[in-house]
Amino acid sequence: MDMSVGEVAKRAGVSVATLHFYEDKGLIHSTRNAGNQRRFQKPVLRRIAVIKAAQNVGMTLKEISDALGYLPKHKAPSRKDWEELAQSWHEKIESKIETLQALQTQLGSCINCGCLSLENCKLYNPDDTKGVTEPGARLMKPSGSVSDKTSE
Repeated sequence: MDMSVGEVAKRAGVSVATLHFYEDKGLIHSTRNAGNQRRFQKPVLRRIAVIKAAQNVGMTLKEISDALGYLPKHKAPSRKDWEELAQSWHEKIESKIETLQALQTQLGSCINCGCLSLENCKLYNPDDTKGVTEPGARLMKPSGSVSDKTSE
């Protein structure tokens, strides 16, 4: 069953522009009919649902694209394909959960902290070392290590 871009947008709960963007990034695929209109197969709805779910947990489009690159592009992935995709994201999602839990437990320290500076912030700049040892924006990780915010 072929669906128009408008039908897919409505069923997936995204805008037509979002579908065009996803297609430009290679996350979803369409064919063209004789009138040069995009046509999507029904399995694209599942891909869009996975894209949206991954974005909701903070995964980047690059991470999503890399993972979806292993799935068949023009047919519905098998249950095994989806299970392998989910397993490949398990560690990344666990890491994001740990980071959020650390933020949740330490966020209260920001109230009346008085640091008035991201350079001295215990959440943003633990141990006040990043300005000396590392350039650019950083985020705290639960283990005390840092990650480059701009590359994630």
